[in-house]
Amino acid sequence: MGLSILFGLFALGLISGMPVAFALGLATVGGFLYEGLPLFIGFQRILSGISVFSLLAIPFFIFAGELMMQGGIATRLVRLASSAVGSMRGGLGVVNVASSMLFGGISGSAVADTSALGSILMPVMKEKGYDPDYAVNVTVTSSVAGVVIPPSHNMILYAVAAGGVSVSNLFIAGIIPGILMCLCLGAVAYVVAVKRGYPAETFPGWGALLRSFLIAIPGLMTAVIIVGGVLSGVMTVTESGAFGAIYAIVVTTLVYRELTWDGFRRAVYVSVRTTALVMLLVATASGFAYLLAIYRVPELLAGAVTMVSENPIIILLMLNAILLVLGMIMDMAALILICTPIFLPVAQSLGMDPIQFGVILMMNLGLGLCTPPVGACLFVGCVVGGVKMEHAVKTIWPFYLAILVALLLVTYVPAFSMFLPGLLQGG
Repeated sequence: MGLSILFGLFALGLISGMPVAFALGLATVGGFLYEGLPLFIGFQRILSGISVFSLLAIPFFIFAGELMMQGGIATRLVRLASSAVGSMRGGLGVVNVASSMLFGGISGSAVADTSALGSILMPVMKEKGYDPDYAVNVTVTSSVAGVVIPPSHNMILYAVAAGGVSVSNLFIAGIIPGILMCLCLGAVAYVVAVKRGYPAETFPGWGALLRSFLIAIPGLMTAVIIVGGVLSGVMTVTESGAFGAIYAIVVTTLVYRELTWDGFRRAVYVSVRTTALVMLLVATASGFAYLLAIYRVPELLAGAVTMVSENPIIILLMLNAILLVLGMIMDMAALILICTPIFLPVAQSLGMDPIQFGVILMMNLGLGLCTPPVGACLFVGCVVGGVKMEHAVKTIWPFYLAILVALLLVTYVPAFSMFLPGLLQGG
């Protein structure tokens, strides 16, 4: 009965249009009242959920990403990608994927990736004869790289929810899966472009490619500072995020000189608003997770899954399917905090490392950002591209399949996500 009240109040809050954080808080309060637990324990759980030092890195990562979007770094990364792969048939589609891989690895945000690169590339693609739905599909799906390739503030949320998983190992574990996913998307973008007869761009020459690379180096160094500082052990995640934000200010104001005062104000405003939303989610989800532990939800779910099948391949397939469906209907940050304490024990019972499960979780929920009905990246991409969502969804399925292929490879071949962390640990 207590579990029914907990999930019932949560579902009621979502159906009524309540923000996810408030729905989690409502369900938590209802669960505590039903169990007769003192409410001050709930407030203690909420406060302890956000009293985690590593969470301080999140506002810095968000702020750095917003500064780079406002300060011209995205434009230079697009020029680099265009010089490198733009001469392929339908090259602008491949350029879009390559740009997302570069910018996503710096901003760490799929929505920022969609907004920034979509504003730059979609008008150019339409001008060159590309269909609007193709431009939207490539931009939206390739933005998932922002939540897989480090640095990603969503991985920090997972590390907190998983109970102290190494953020540096999570960061490095996402590199190969992120590149693999972008390669799959690039292949699909090329095949669809050839099928539709899109043109190829002229190769600008090795000199132009070298100049584009040299100009883009200051922007690319942002990711090197953030990720390199963590992996080398010189800086903590929070310190590397702070240095990354400072470096982004220096590059966008003194090197590229494109960050205006209005752009800086917008970056601060968006960063503060996003950070407040994330922290409120973390706080209320901590109380919600406390009740899930009391009701032994992970153990009950593991028992239910093993009743269906004891084959690890089938169980992992079921977990992926559940996460994909949940990603279609809920916000990513909330799902990370809710699903991790439920599904991680099931994955660990099959011998899966928490690092590998974290990458799988990012890929599943990242795909959810591109799917209706609540896919934030899909909404942004359709607005920027001026395409109706129902029209874009009709032709986006090959790109969904590309991400699913990469997801299955990462799920069933642990080396894709565990090879680099193994090297880092000397194992």
